[in-house]
Amino acid sequence: MLDKLITIDEARARVLAEAKPLPAEKLSLTEVLGRALAETIVAPHAVPPFDNSGMDGYAVRTIDLLGASGEHPVRLRVVETIPAGHMPAREVRAGEAARIMTGAPIPAGADAVVQVEHTEETDGEVLVFESVRPGKNVRRAGDDVRAGERVLAAGTVLGPAEIGVLASLGFPQVRVHKRPRVAVISTGSELVEVDQPLRPGQIRNSNSYTLRALCQQLGIEATVFGIVPDDYEATRTAIAAGLEYDVLLTSGGVSVGRYDFVKEVEEALGVERRLWGVAMKPGKPLAFGVRGDTLVFGLPGNPVSAMVSFELFVKPALLRLMGYPKVTPPLYHAIIEEDIKSSDDRVHVVRVRAWREDESWHVTSTGDQGSGILRSMVGANGLAFIPGGPRGVRAGEQVEFLLLREDLQEP
Repeated sequence: MLDKLITIDEARARVLAEAKPLPAEKLSLTEVLGRALAETIVAPHAVPPFDNSGMDGYAVRTIDLLGASGEHPVRLRVVETIPAGHMPAREVRAGEAARIMTGAPIPAGADAVVQVEHTEETDGEVLVFESVRPGKNVRRAGDDVRAGERVLAAGTVLGPAEIGVLASLGFPQVRVHKRPRVAVISTGSELVEVDQPLRPGQIRNSNSYTLRALCQQLGIEATVFGIVPDDYEATRTAIAAGLEYDVLLTSGGVSVGRYDFVKEVEEALGVERRLWGVAMKPGKPLAFGVRGDTLVFGLPGNPVSAMVSFELFVKPALLRLMGYPKVTPPLYHAIIEEDIKSSDDRVHVVRVRAWREDESWHVTSTGDQGSGILRSMVGANGLAFIPGGPRGVRAGEQVEFLLLREDLQEP
């Protein structure tokens, strides 16, 4: 039955069961940061493609330098200069050396490079003050990537290093999964926009801004439809438009109040409900369904409830649509620094500040945990899960928590 409260894990599993990676598109390397590969990349050639110098210095035959030292340098004739980007003109023979720059190809005959700091050149000859082993300061062909090697697997999330590797292999474009098109709708006749004066009984619309920002953190530019009043026809018009997107996020209007029309409208428009109600606080009145390929989330209207629901359910779904291989957030164990009471059998999702101390995680709440206290999310870098029941947890006990941000780890 869909009206029975289910666990957080079961709710997330139902959501992810409906989320499939979106089709691929081919984009330039300048556009793929944060995207997931939709193809496996096999190296068409080696990197580097030839043996080259890792230092400015002299390409030499190591056999010529046996016994070389500061007191007994070896004298070699300099036969050419090899800049980076130029091929050697000749082979290095016995008693010879080639002046060479970093990245330039190693000439035939040479098997090492002596750093310029260990040499002294005068009148076409170079004194070498050290002996070196074969391969010294030589970067071999294929040291980085071998030809035919599988370099990046499908599903790899592209960061700066991965993009650099693609460039080094000559891929100006790659196939990546599309980013989902997300529509955001805030419902409620009590809402006004941020730039409007407040009249009695009104509050400003914050959910559109927080939900849009949460999408932006994933590289997704959500389309905000604005405020929809508690009116059946207005709600139907907005939701019908939102169902043309890959993901529809509504906030508010999913309860059973007289003026809560979202659930009724979505059912009329063919949305198939997959869940309604999660055994957690805040975030209990979460609704989720599908129509065709569109994922439909009915988030609670309370600002904190909407943000918590996004982190636990919407974000994993968006990552799956984007082709990410890992979408479920890892949980850590932490020592809680205060008593936390639990008022009912639901899991309490507490906004916390988490930090590392003596090889252990520690967490403390950010203050008042009311579902309308949006300020409790400011400074929070984690969500702690407090089991339901009358006891709650005591200071010094361990709790599980989800790390939201890594830039706030001070007590």
